[in-house]
Amino acid sequence: MSSYDLDTTTLRARLTGALVLPGDADWDGARQAWQLTVDQRPEAVVLAENADDVVAAVDAARAAGLRVAAQATGHNANPLGSLSGTVLVKTSRMRGVAVDPEKRTVRVEAGALWGDVTAAAAPYGLMGLAGSAADVGVVGYTLGGGLSWLARKHGLAANGVVAAEAVTADGVLRRIDASTEPDLFWAVRGGGGSFAVVTALELDLVPVGDLHGGTLFWPVERAAEVLHAWREWTATLPDEVTSIGRLLRFPPLEEIPEPVRGQSFVAVELVSLLDQDRTDAVLAPLRELAPVMDTVHPCTPHDLAQIHMDPPQPVPAAGDGVLLGALPAEALDAYLALTGPDTDFSLLSTEIRHLGGALAPQPGTGGAVSGLDAAYAVFTVTITPDEAAVKATHQVLDAVAQALRPWSTGTSYLNFAERSGGAPFAEPAVLARLGRVKAQYDPADVVRGNHPVAPAA
Repeated sequence: MSSYDLDTTTLRARLTGALVLPGDADWDGARQAWQLTVDQRPEAVVLAENADDVVAAVDAARAAGLRVAAQATGHNANPLGSLSGTVLVKTSRMRGVAVDPEKRTVRVEAGALWGDVTAAAAPYGLMGLAGSAADVGVVGYTLGGGLSWLARKHGLAANGVVAAEAVTADGVLRRIDASTEPDLFWAVRGGGGSFAVVTALELDLVPVGDLHGGTLFWPVERAAEVLHAWREWTATLPDEVTSIGRLLRFPPLEEIPEPVRGQSFVAVELVSLLDQDRTDAVLAPLRELAPVMDTVHPCTPHDLAQIHMDPPQPVPAAGDGVLLGALPAEALDAYLALTGPDTDFSLLSTEIRHLGGALAPQPGTGGAVSGLDAAYAVFTVTITPDEAAVKATHQVLDAVAQALRPWSTGTSYLNFAERSGGAPFAEPAVLARLGRVKAQYDPADVVRGNHPVAPAA
């Protein structure tokens, strides 16, 4: 369809925000996602200021036979593709954050970033279950599960959703919680963005206690030695410690600090909720391996967003993930054979996250995805400036997935699934129930999530 099928006059009159159409001076900026690899070409972009703007966008799209997709930042935009036949609702102007220190909750609007929440909660000695980057949108991250530095102690962020406000495909703004629209409440907690356009979330916060974090670096040539030691070390850890074994190849860019610019490392990143003495005791086996840099230190919640060193600006990249039920030595060897220092293809980052602890699924109490029934999560990503680089990267990603297949759970973690058509993110019974919820609230499939759930027939 073209934008002329849309009643732009009526839609524009209803908006507090802006309507941007193909050919407008600000079209390219409005349609662009944070993930620069994807070329989004929707029929129109609504820059929403409030929930009423979202209602107007959904009404207009439905009347025109178009679909609706919501996006705060677009970190995981690749699976959405071109957005043909879709009205893109950008929620980046909806940045409201309100902390209730007595209830230890926060209400966040759809465009709020984790950095916004961290700053608002810190004065009360509270923090959220934020991801590894401050500029990731809270809503999209949480609808996809939400794997934080505190995950082994506090579980997925989706389990901390107290309530949601969302516009369903019929244009109705609804409050969703355990007693009101319970099926929809279940679906949005980990089931992704296919069920309604979420305009706000109310989330639990946790108290800030002992907090240590940072990274230990070794020359990349020691990758096998260090990662095998890390693998064995993870079996000894209390739930208060979450860690990542990682290979990093820093490009020679001025934005990157001098000590690591243009260098390659094997690294262990971690956050500990233990006190200083117990953190030091836990870290002792890794420190015996003589890292060339050790940045682990007492942290504030703000500091946690610096550990993973995610790029601060939009980039063109391609990546994907695999969930593992176990990581025996032979699995790690298979992984290193494709990603390690002796390989020809230079990946920017490839990592293995230690799961377990409170990340175990919570059937009957959580949402659609209440945990990750896996021991480790692998995620591989690199910069892809052109289509040839994307194709080459996908070949490596496919090879990694194939090599790890004997230990794979056969399911995926939504926020690490950056391609469409991959492993399902839930068991068949959960997917079937999600399809029924989709059919109840959106039988015409108006609302698009980046990992779609089709309405049950």
